[in-house]
Amino acid sequence: MRDVGSAITWQVITRISSYDLIRRMNGPALIEILRGARANRRVSQLELALSLGVSQRHVSFVESGRAKPSRELLLAWVRELETPMEQCNAALLAAGYAPAYSSADLSETALVPAVTALRLLLSSHDPWPAFVLDAHWNLIDLNSGARKLASLLSDGSGATPEGGATLTSLNMLDALAASGGFARHITNLQEVGSALIARLRRETRAIPALAQRTQLVEDMVKARLGSTALVAGEYPPRTPLLVTKFDTPLGPLAFFSMFTTFGTPQDISLASLRVELLFAADAATGDLWHKPVA
Repeated sequence: MRDVGSAITWQVITRISSYDLIRRMNGPALIEILRGARANRRVSQLELALSLGVSQRHVSFVESGRAKPSRELLLAWVRELETPMEQCNAALLAAGYAPAYSSADLSETALVPAVTALRLLLSSHDPWPAFVLDAHWNLIDLNSGARKLASLLSDGSGATPEGGATLTSLNMLDALAASGGFARHITNLQEVGSALIARLRRETRAIPALAQRTQLVEDMVKARLGSTALVAGEYPPRTPLLVTKFDTPLGPLAFFSMFTTFGTPQDISLASLRVELLFAADAATGDLWHKPVA
């Protein structure tokens, strides 16, 4: 028969072992995703707990790996923090649950209505440039106006600035960051550079895979403008809309952007897409744009 001391020791060992098992079930990936998602939204454990209807202690236990959330709680958790669908699926898989969202190929029959809508949007925006980009800034589709702009910014080659890939496989961040890239045609990089980097940093917090390309773009901006170029407030906004100005074979062009996304996507592929529509920022650009490219 065990004495009291042995019984207490056994209970402590059992409790430690159960915590260790839960940590292994949760895994570092789940803990990292949940902590990162909350930090990205700048929400405290208490605020999250109140939104989810659980105790702050339970939130703390889940984030430290001492408790495993149910599938229902985990889904509510990541949705409350507006976590990207891809990260939601990753969190569910890390916790040992089935993913919640599909990730269909754009060629699949189920996505035909969505793809048709994208192409209609692109064609209706001609002759002005319009691009379909995914969350990683890969170019998915574009209209004839966008092809014209890309040709002007790549000296008529229709390829990436370093000649490695055609427009159908272009990544816009790579095209900007390349030594002979599109950014060399931007004449007001001091104005748009800090805004672009701030946006990329926000996106990288949600999509860590963007970190390397974000750093390359940041390095390019610093190389062209100096290490202090990204200091907040260095170049305060001068107009209600941020305008990007280009020096092109047609002459100086100035555009502002609008972004369009699907309102209620339930598929990772669709949720990652956005359409960038470029509009002339001044009358001179409107006149020049209708001239044929030499």
